[in-house]
Amino acid sequence: MTQFTRISIEQAAALLKQPPVCLVDIRDALSFRTAHVEGAYHLTNDNLAQFTQQISKETPVLVMCYHGNSSQGAANYLASIGYKSVYSIDGGFEGWRHVYPYTAL
Repeated sequence: MTQFTRISIEQAAALLKQPPVCLVDIRDALSFRTAHVEGAYHLTNDNLAQFTQQISKETPVLVMCYHGNSSQGAANYLASIGYKSVYSIDGGFEGWRHVYPYTAL
């Protein structure tokens, strides 16, 4: 059975300080261009194959969406294709920018 873990914004921030780790943002292109967490990978259906070629299945992956709901489906999918450590960030980007506004570009 594949599995992902839901984590808080603070837990995600702590994991990002322990490379290697990959933060993926699955929001739409305009939202991502307008603002995103520094260093986030904009993951879409169009670049999923490229992502799986670039990011090792051993690299922990943190998934961010708008509010922490859609990221659960994406995290489940990444776990189902073999990513070993996958996390969905509760609160999503909207929660993140309220807690860590200085890291959202």
